[in-house]
Amino acid sequence: MSNGNGRLSRGDRRRNDRLAALRAVVTRESVVLAFDLAADKQVCALTDQDSRVLGRRTVKAKAWQLAEAVTWGLAQAAAAGFSSVVIACEPTGHRWRVLDQIAERAGVRLVCVQPLLVHRARESEDFTHNKSDETDAMIIARLVTELRCYLPERADPTWARLRHLGARRAALVTNATAAKQQIIDLLECAWPGALEASGKPMKSKSWLAAMTVALDRVGASGDLGLIRRCGWTRFAAVVRRELPRHGATRWYSKIVRAVFEAATDPAQVAAGVADQRAGGLERARFALADLAHARAETAVVEACMVQVLDELGLTGLATSIPGLSAVGAAAILAETGDPTRFTSARAMVKHAGLCPRDNASGSYQGKTGISGRGRPQLRLAAWRAVWAALRNNPVLAARYAHLTGRADNKLTKTQARVAVAGSLLRQLHAVITTGTAWDPAIAGGLNPQTPATARGAAVAA
Repeated sequence: MSNGNGRLSRGDRRRNDRLAALRAVVTRESVVLAFDLAADKQVCALTDQDSRVLGRRTVKAKAWQLAEAVTWGLAQAAAAGFSSVVIACEPTGHRWRVLDQIAERAGVRLVCVQPLLVHRARESEDFTHNKSDETDAMIIARLVTELRCYLPERADPTWARLRHLGARRAALVTNATAAKQQIIDLLECAWPGALEASGKPMKSKSWLAAMTVALDRVGASGDLGLIRRCGWTRFAAVVRRELPRHGATRWYSKIVRAVFEAATDPAQVAAGVADQRAGGLERARFALADLAHARAETAVVEACMVQVLDELGLTGLATSIPGLSAVGAAAILAETGDPTRFTSARAMVKHAGLCPRDNASGSYQGKTGISGRGRPQLRLAAWRAVWAALRNNPVLAARYAHLTGRADNKLTKTQARVAVAGSLLRQLHAVITTGTAWDPAIAGGLNPQTPATARGAAVAA
């Protein structure tokens, strides 16, 4: 959108630059070799700039066996009188990375088309919901000629390792959360009294150690009387030996005593469903083991992520932002990749799907939300990092207070946290791309030359 005096906006200029970069790869004389990738069947179509199909081929092969198909496409293009070829595909799984490597070895460039665009363009092709691999390959090629594509990231081995570690950590966090929910559900049915022993049982190491010992003692019998016959003294001694496995050296005796009493008090024992107790408690013990394993593996992966961040030389810059830990920064950067590949901080926020989505037409102004596109795991990592940042970052805390306390257009707490998550991503992009440690004056939009006392007062306000 241009402004009133006819000058281009910042968004116009960035879009023009992006199109110019794409046009340098997809020239007006280029032909497109588009692939519809699958597990064992690969369909390719060679088209010119008018989407006229010059050749088709179906290959029964894996993605890493497509070098011969690429060579065929280059030969077909040369026979048709074209010297410039672009390879295109959807970024499905790992296969597009394999095709990118094959294209690089062949001396040509790969571009990617978002699957959502292919889905929307499929109906516009013949006004039906017809779908076939041959049609999809042709649609991919047509979208490329319209420059509705992008140049994919080619990460170096260090950044690629960080991304894989981030994916592993995200899976472990999901597994740990699932195990915790399963433990609560099973105990609510089989032994609800045990959950009353702690206000936050899943966060209490004393409770986890006591429950591990108790369920080991009960085994598959479901007989809670075995704990009573064990006796308090022996039970407490075993719990003390179990504590180090849960990362604790000291216990909270009140919680451990409450777990023991939940197994010895007839009223609490009778509260559970007797028929479900044996199977439920055995399954709860398995879930406790899953939880302990997931947490131990998460600690290992997080240590590796911090090590990679150190190798990239970004730990000091990222953690200069108050409230952002090295693990939190690594989790975000594992999803973004190298922030320098983004043309602006807003582009990184857009990649997370946290950018505002306007809804206006003429004098009508609808409700504005976030786009929700991009990488969901990046959005989740930024959301998780916000909670600690709001307690320790004065600039972000002030922004949150402003958004939730202003008289006009006041945001809910959830909406404000989403907005702050976007601000956190912008700050992280700024400190890494500029190589400058976080400064409250710059982060708060103040002049860095402002005296320190005035800057502190403004940030606090």
